[in-house]
Amino acid sequence: MDSFTLMVTGVILIVVIALLSMAIKIANQWERAVVLFLGRFVGIKGPGLFLIVPFLSRVAYWIDLRVITTAFNAEQTLTKDTVPVNVDAVLFWQVVDVEKAALEVKDYRDSISLASQTALRDVIGKTILSDMLTGREAIDEELQRLIGNRVNGWGIKILSVEIRDVIIPGPLQDAMSMQAQAERERQARVILGDSERQIAEKFEQAAKSYENNPTALHLRAMNMLYEGLKGGQSTIVIVPSSALETMSLGDTTGTIALAKTIAKEKKDYMGHEQPPQ
Repeated sequence: MDSFTLMVTGVILIVVIALLSMAIKIANQWERAVVLFLGRFVGIKGPGLFLIVPFLSRVAYWIDLRVITTAFNAEQTLTKDTVPVNVDAVLFWQVVDVEKAALEVKDYRDSISLASQTALRDVIGKTILSDMLTGREAIDEELQRLIGNRVNGWGIKILSVEIRDVIIPGPLQDAMSMQAQAERERQARVILGDSERQIAEKFEQAAKSYENNPTALHLRAMNMLYEGLKGGQSTIVIVPSSALETMSLGDTTGTIALAKTIAKEKKDYMGHEQPPQ
């Protein structure tokens, strides 16, 4: 073979290799290729190895079938009670119809992000701040429904929506903190008052039990005295004798009896010392 023939053969081999490289495509397990022939949709290829017609066919889109996470937010959005909030959320979605995702919407990723932001703003505008802080599950479900309705027909399934954070202005946070603290103090006072009422009722019941039973009252008083002294670190307190008489402890301890004896002897002595009139 002469040099010209070798050159032509080499050029043909190079062209064939180039055409094969352009015709052979490989799609990963989680990917699907949208193939157009002369601008018309002809099918979905993959996963694995597939061929297209060079220059006449092309892969317009590579569609990922895995679950995709999209973060979106709404800044300085007014709630139903006119409170500006910043809300961050996460959207979990998946392509379930490759043909619709490729042909029905120009850029389904950006479209989903914009649809999610507008849906979030709509929900915030219809919700008061307290419900947004405490009822996130209901808001998540409402967002999932709204976004699902907006992307219906795009071949996309909305799996879930989760609100990550709700940021409110600093002065409002301080006011809410003071309100919560005042509410806790009010509850504490209510609980204390209810406890006092219950204690008073118990004392009233005890008083009725001891009213016609002086023996039981005396035994209770003795038990209180015993409990106070058995610890080994008791303290003697001087109290009026009338208090001990009320508790029926005077004769038991001997204090009142001794005081009465001394008073009687003093009175008798003073009577003997006075001269007869």
